Amino acid sequence: MTRVKVCGVTRMDDAMLAADLGAAAIGFLFWPRSPRCIDASRARDIAAALPPPVSTVGVFVDQPLDDMRRIAEHVGLSAVQLHGAEPVDVALALLQPVIKAVAVSPGFVPASVDAWPEEVTVLLDAHDPVRRGGTGTTVDWSLAAAAAARRPVFLSGGLTPANVREAVARVRPYAVDLSSGVESSPGVKDASKLRALFRALAPNPADPARTHD
Repeated sequence: MTRVKVCGVTRMDDAMLAADLGAAAIGFLFWPRSPRCIDASRARDIAAALPPPVSTVGVFVDQPLDDMRRIAEHVGLSAVQLHGAEPVDVALALLQPVIKAVAVSPGFVPASVDAWPEEVTVLLDAHDPVRRGGTGTTVDWSLAAAAAARRPVFLSGGLTPANVREAVARVRPYAVDLSSGVESSPGVKDASKLRALFRALAPNPADPARTHD
């Protein structure tokens, strides 16, 4: 099954359900301006309760390097996601593996993902300089597919249980990242939507689009 990261988690029950359904990663937002922002100590409690195969990702937006390092250590994050205008040197200065969000705007050039070192994982998301993700806006899947053909990528932006299967078939990402598409309100995941998501991604041997990973 395609790897899944459920992002913007703020509640223990949501994290545990996502993990039980098969999520590969749980994402916590530490950007104070996000409606899904979570306290580092609360995130630490959730992270400690997750089964070992599930990784934890902390999302930051143009925040001081020392703050990111401190939070990452306190929570015990598996990886750090940079969702602002952070340069390459900041990504390389972090101690955890890094996921870098790249906006797929109308002028997006797929080859631009080559600017990031191969040890940095690229996440393709919709362009929104104010909300920085979780907007429900779908990216151009054709452009995303061209970028995914160049390197493994996470696909985000407007994914829902209704469209995620088509998105995976068209883009062929390394993983998908969902937040608002499986929520009842910001930071509150909807159990029925989470279950529908994993049903939509369940392997179907008759569908060749589902056998690539």
